[in-house]
Amino acid sequence: MIKLSVNVNKVATLRNSRGGHSPSVLDAVDVCVAAGAPGITVHPRADQRHITPGDVRDIARRLRTAAPGVEYNIEGDPRPDLLALVDEVRPDQCTLVPVKPGEVTSEAGWRPGPAAAQLPDVIARLHARGIRVSVFVDAEPDPIAWAASVGADRVELYTEPFARAFEQGLDAGRRSFTRYAEAARRAHDLGLGINAGHDLDLDNLVIFRELPCLDEVSIGHAIVSRALFVGLKTVVGEYLKVLSGI
Repeated sequence: MIKLSVNVNKVATLRNSRGGHSPSVLDAVDVCVAAGAPGITVHPRADQRHITPGDVRDIARRLRTAAPGVEYNIEGDPRPDLLALVDEVRPDQCTLVPVKPGEVTSEAGWRPGPAAAQLPDVIARLHARGIRVSVFVDAEPDPIAWAASVGADRVELYTEPFARAFEQGLDAGRRSFTRYAEAARRAHDLGLGINAGHDLDLDNLVIFRELPCLDEVSIGHAIVSRALFVGLKTVVGEYLKVLSGI
């Protein structure tokens, strides 16, 4: 079965908009775990506009003591403070994501350049600590081949282009999905595991769950947005059913 990793960033965004401790990110993690989510994702950005280092540590402690079977995935750009935090927390997976100054959310996968050039050393450092490494890439042959060459264990396919195509209709969504399926097969042939994330939701997952060799999807915004109306436990259950093909 495809694993669901719930990204709880948006819960922290809501909390930070007012200050204080409500809504509690830890309470959100507890609800997701109780609902059956096999993974939790956070993306602690340098500006701390949602998840903070304190949140990262608190979630690590909660999962370690109350839900040791739930995987913890920390996303982020390989800046020194993020890597130090990952070293300290030792999550199951670290997803390396390029960050563009001023972006609201991730806008593209890794591309050649000075930032990408450091990834082989970063990946080796994470592997030495027993951490699985995924790299965020566009669904194209060259980035996938590059991910394999730098030692990544998995790729996370950037799915916003698929989501935008799906909004244009089922046929457009299917055409876009074909490109992702080809990318997934290429990644699998190179020995890479396959994750996916960005703007996946209950509607477009009905297509995307068919992706060959898909290991995991990371979803946050759509889950928390729907949870405002029907509750977080209910939404996590809905996503688990869709991913299982029910």
